Amino acid sequence: GWIFWRVMACGRRSGDSKRQVILFILCVCVCQSGAETLRYSLPEEMERDSFVANIAKDLGVPLSQLAARKARVVSEGNEQLFRLNQNTGVLTAKESLDREEICPQSDTCTLVFKIFFENPLQLIRGEVEVRDVNDNSPVFPEKEMVLKILETASPGSRFPLESAQDKDVGINGLQNYSLGPNPHFSLAAGTGKDGVKYVELVLQRQLDREEQRELNLLLTATDGGSPPRSGTAQVRIVVVDANDNIPAFEREVYEVRLAENSPLEQLAVRVVAADPDEGSNGEVRYAFTQTSERSRQLFQLNPTTGEIRVAGNLDFEEAKTHKMVVKATDGGGLSAHCKVQVEVLDVNDNAPEIALTSLTASIPEDAPPRTVVALFSVRDRDSGDNGRTECSIDEDLPFSLTPTFDNYYELRTNAALDRERTAEYNITITAMDWGTKRLSSRESIFVKIADVNDNPPEFTQEIYTMSVTENNSPMLRIGGMKATDADAGKNARVNYALVRQEGKEQPEVSVNSENGDVYILRPLDYEKVRAFEVTVR
Repeated sequence: GWIFWRVMACGRRSGDSKRQVILFILCVCVCQSGAETLRYSLPEEMERDSFVANIAKDLGVPLSQLAARKARVVSEGNEQLFRLNQNTGVLTAKESLDREEICPQSDTCTLVFKIFFENPLQLIRGEVEVRDVNDNSPVFPEKEMVLKILETASPGSRFPLESAQDKDVGINGLQNYSLGPNPHFSLAAGTGKDGVKYVELVLQRQLDREEQRELNLLLTATDGGSPPRSGTAQVRIVVVDANDNIPAFEREVYEVRLAENSPLEQLAVRVVAADPDEGSNGEVRYAFTQTSERSRQLFQLNPTTGEIRVAGNLDFEEAKTHKMVVKATDGGGLSAHCKVQVEVLDVNDNAPEIALTSLTASIPEDAPPRTVVALFSVRDRDSGDNGRTECSIDEDLPFSLTPTFDNYYELRTNAALDRERTAEYNITITAMDWGTKRLSSRESIFVKIADVNDNPPEFTQEIYTMSVTENNSPMLRIGGMKATDADAGKNARVNYALVRQEGKEQPEVSVNSENGDVYILRPLDYEKVRAFEVTVR
């Protein structure tokens, strides 16, 4: 005879007390410190690893938290100038700082850094003022200056001299000039409207070429450091015969506007000085004077025509204006001066730069909306609309961008996640400026979705029907059942077990807990039992 019986399978819902679901919720937040900016100062030229501050002490953060929260320091720009010791909380300078190299055209030199903490994310802004020390002496562009002065020049006549340059600032910068004793000249020094100190020779007693053809004077420039530093130059006066007309420029000031992408050899301006004298006394030649070395590198002056052309790459981000002085000298040695002021116009030649500060590479699929995934900043070195930026990501992703402060953005979730639907996201952040010809840059972020046990196992059938002949062998396999789970890893590993029912005899079968195979425990008798059913969980 045959015995027919059924094994009924059921999957309990997540509310069943026999099945527990553990939810891992990861909350990440960025906390902006409400405290004021940390401010420190450090003299330039200190040795590498010089002490700047005890960050842990100033912030009141225990030392154990520095390593636990992965505290680190990030400087603005590409070069990292500071180092934070997580064991001591001490902030040090990685290298010796040269103020003149870091801030070559600024009276003050402030370096901005940020301290980042994780778990939770926290950002603290800091500034280090690099104080100037008197480590540079005033230097004249030339060791010898030659002035040709007409012997008929009247007492009180003034003759501009090349100014000395001092890379130091403030009291350590150039302070005054002095002139060696002589019977003909005194010195007049002053400060122009642009703040640049100038120096002039003032004729006190009329020259006589027949009495003395040349004079050699010692000009000294001194700064205000302690002790002071100085530099010297020889001034050679060549007394020339009478030349009664001085070159005269058409304008005292030539103003020019040039785009920063102006090509080499482009004409900037042509200065013209006229001299009505005849012969060599009326021939005018042009030269730069009282002009910085950088301006001389960027512009070339034709000594014959007075044309000033672009000779280097102009950069609005480096310098917005350039000031030059042109000296026109005739064949008799008489000279006149004019100023040339070049305004550099910004061109959208810098794409936005994306700097990733913090990234959570994996988040659980049950993470709530607005969970912070990444923190990054955007910087554009252009100005105006050319330096104004906006950020975006694809709209069909469950993420959004939130501006925070100081050009920082947070990447957050904005919808529920489901690993079983999408296990990984490749998020492309696009930063674009507002220039007429818009420039952009992109940064890709990979985010994995971690599995959460949010799916119950499901049997392939609700009812499995199996049969066996009577007088069977003990532990005979008569069939199997299969259940699958959409989760991953240990959350998807399925175990099988018989459901014991109170008040009923123990079933005649057993189930393999790992693969769901069904076995008859002992021989059966068709005349005693023809069919029975059990429930498997």
